Amino acid sequence: MPETAQAVAQPAAQSQPDTADSKTKAQSAEFSEAVETGATGAGGSIDILLDMTIPVTVTIGSTQIPIKRLLHLGPGSVLKLDKPVDSPMDLYLKDTKFATGSMVVVDGRFAVKIKQILGIAELKPEEKINNG
Repeated sequence: MPETAQAVAQPAAQSQPDTADSKTKAQSAEFSEAVETGATGAGGSIDILLDMTIPVTVTIGSTQIPIKRLLHLGPGSVLKLDKPVDSPMDLYLKDTKFATGSMVVVDGRFAVKIKQILGIAELKPEEKINNG
């Protein structure tokens, strides 16, 4: 396979100009000043955002297991989680923890009763967004 990749790469390299001999010319550009109008989009309304849904993830705990054990899991296997039963659950929007709560049942379904909404100052460093 390396021979195929090499054969494909050679014609592509031959079709490109020699960058040592060619020079790129930069040109200056002038832009007009943007005028702030106050109104945005459809009458300045954010209603379209308010009607959107966003997934919320609730975690009751986590654990790490060796792959060998993972391969032996089956019906009836039990994984012990890292949190005690009386610990609050963590609620996430994307990868950011934003609240804690407790497990309840509503109409025969699991639900979460919010205990605390977290501000940025209350988050541990590993719970804050680390996207670049």
